[in-house]
Amino acid sequence: MIESVAKFIQHCKIVLGLSAPTIAAYTNDLRQFSDFAPPHLNALTTDHIYNFLAQFDNKRTLNRKLSAINHFLDWCYVEFLTEENFKLRGAKVPKHLPKYLTNETIERALETIDRSNWIGLRDYALIVFLYASGCRISEALRARKQDIEDGWLRIRHGKGAKERLVPIAKRALSALDHYLNERKLYSQYLFINYQGKPLSRVFAFKITRRVLGVSPHALRHSSATALIVGGADLRIVQELLGHSSLNTTQIYTHLERPHLLESVERCHPLALNGSV
Repeated sequence: MIESVAKFIQHCKIVLGLSAPTIAAYTNDLRQFSDFAPPHLNALTTDHIYNFLAQFDNKRTLNRKLSAINHFLDWCYVEFLTEENFKLRGAKVPKHLPKYLTNETIERALETIDRSNWIGLRDYALIVFLYASGCRISEALRARKQDIEDGWLRIRHGKGAKERLVPIAKRALSALDHYLNERKLYSQYLFINYQGKPLSRVFAFKITRRVLGVSPHALRHSSATALIVGGADLRIVQELLGHSSLNTTQIYTHLERPHLLESVERCHPLALNGSV
């Protein structure tokens, strides 16, 4: 069992190219599961899986553990390590709308940044860049100068090792140029600390928390929200965000409803004519 888990983790790293956080989560979840499973995979039953999952009250945690188990056992079946193809369904979790900020809120917060030095210009550029591109914070922190060409950002290290192109708004490009022109430390990376080293996720979190009161990921949601409200097609938003499935992007469809209603009330003849 333990040996199979190790091989599966290697498969995730080398073949699937999964991100480091996903690899770490799979490793931790499957090591925990190994304590509840029999030494030999062919002796595994659904009872072992249910007994392991029964210790988790939080449905999101339970589903994450189950996702790792399902992926692992599916790989085991394909590799002829198990005779049965286990596929258990996760618990239903209420859908919570992602936290996002309005454009007005972001604009007001940006005005509070002191841009009299390159550190302030960096903080300003980082927030505008995240909001304009909708990219993940890990993608922004890996971005290099050469990854931006003709107003497009080439994301080379996206989730699942997928590469994609994202157009960057002129204001974000202008903010980046201003910051980079004032920055005296050399680095191939766009966002660095005062020592010239790439900015860490922790420090990026501190920046957005201090200025906006939210995590960097909320800017990704804010970008997607702005696009949907502005009338962007859901599949375009999916491509820009780098979602592998449209189901992930569909959480933003709630934003279309008020605007659909507004359009009907403004344009449809029955709505315009009023009551019978």
